[in-house]
Amino acid sequence: MNSPTIINIILSVVLAIAGYFLLPVIATNLDSNVAIAVGLLLGGILVPIISSQFSGAATVTEEADVDNSKTLYVGNLPYRANEQAVQQHFEIQGQVHSVRLMKDRRTGKRKGYGFVEMTAAGAEKAIQNLNDSEFQERTLKVRMAKDKVED
Repeated sequence: MNSPTIINIILSVVLAIAGYFLLPVIATNLDSNVAIAVGLLLGGILVPIISSQFSGAATVTEEADVDNSKTLYVGNLPYRANEQAVQQHFEIQGQVHSVRLMKDRRTGKRKGYGFVEMTAAGAEKAIQNLNDSEFQERTLKVRMAKDKVED
C-alpha cells in the first residue's frame, strides 16, 4: 500500500470515530450505530477532497524537483557495481532521483559507465567530491552529462 492510501484509511477511521462520539452529543435522539454510519459517510465524502488537496501540493513539489534536477555522467564504474550501490554512494552528496547503468545489448554485461539524475545542488557537490575518487577499487570520473543527440 502506498502512503496516500494509508492516509485516506486513517482519515476515514478518525472521522468515523469522531462521528461516533460527537453526533450523539449534538443530536441526542441519534443511535450510536447511525452515528458511526454518518461518520463513515462523511469520511467517504471528505477524505477524497482532503487528500486531493495534499496530493496536488506534492505533485507541484515533485515537478519542481524534476525541473531542478541534473544528470551526471559517471565513468570508470566497476563492472560488479549495481544501481543500489551507486545510488547509496551518490546519496551522500544529495537526493538521487534515478540511476541508470549501461549494459551491452548482446551480452547483458555492464559497460562500466552510467548516469545519475539528482538535484542540481547535489550534482554540483557530487562532481566536486566524487570526481577522481575511489569507488570499489576504481577511480570514478564524474561530470555533467551532455544532452543526447538525436539522429
